Amino acid sequence: MKTFFSAASLMLLASLPLASVAQPTSDDMNAANNPLTPTIGANLQDQYVGRSYGLGDADSNALLFRGTLPHKLFGMPQILRATMPVVTTADTPLAGGRYTGAGDLNLFDVFLFKAGGVELGIGPQLTLPTASRDQTGTGKWQGGVASVIMAPQKWGMLGGLVTWQKSFAGDDDRPSQNTLQAQPFLVYNLPQGWYLRSSATSSFNLRNGDYAFPLGFGAGKVWKNGGTTYNVFAEPQWTVAHDGVGQPKFQVFMGLNFQFPL
Repeated sequence: MKTFFSAASLMLLASLPLASVAQPTSDDMNAANNPLTPTIGANLQDQYVGRSYGLGDADSNALLFRGTLPHKLFGMPQILRATMPVVTTADTPLAGGRYTGAGDLNLFDVFLFKAGGVELGIGPQLTLPTASRDQTGTGKWQGGVASVIMAPQKWGMLGGLVTWQKSFAGDDDRPSQNTLQAQPFLVYNLPQGWYLRSSATSSFNLRNGDYAFPLGFGAGKVWKNGGTTYNVFAEPQWTVAHDGVGQPKFQVFMGLNFQFPL
């Protein structure tokens, strides 16, 4: 549970008054939580799974190093997102112990559109088999598509991220991959930069029918210092429906995000 207490410490630090910190507006808070905001982003996020089905309640963890870069390749506004996980697997007799190592690098590049007050992003996705050991990755090259829809409101924000990918090359001895993930975004802004959030990602294995449907409820705080926006959050998540061994029972998604001006 060290990860959980680290997140609690971050939340406490975020609540301390700082002389040089500006109070964010509602638009600032929406921009800080919107994955389609065209700013340079650097995120340190963590997905701690406290218990998993069928694994003797063993815990696991994925530390995510994530960055975003807006650009205009082909003359069209786009956002490139890269995620490199560092994975710690569950300690089970079948796995032969606990392993920690680099995971598979995920990239997607979405083209940006606007329709009224709705923001859209859609583009290709690629996962590279960069894992440092078999236990922390799939051993497969995967390709697919990512789509994002966001609707900022005065009270907060509503939207979602859906990704699909399927393996097309890699280690022939490893199972093929065909996965769909859906992450809703529900943010409700509060005074002084605080907000409530729900963003638990549902996962569907289209190859064997396994799935996990979690619900989350958490809180975060946004503040600005100079031209940089900071966003710290923690969100406990509980799985309400599942099928398959290894699906999370309870997890905590937390992070510290930075947005830098272009």
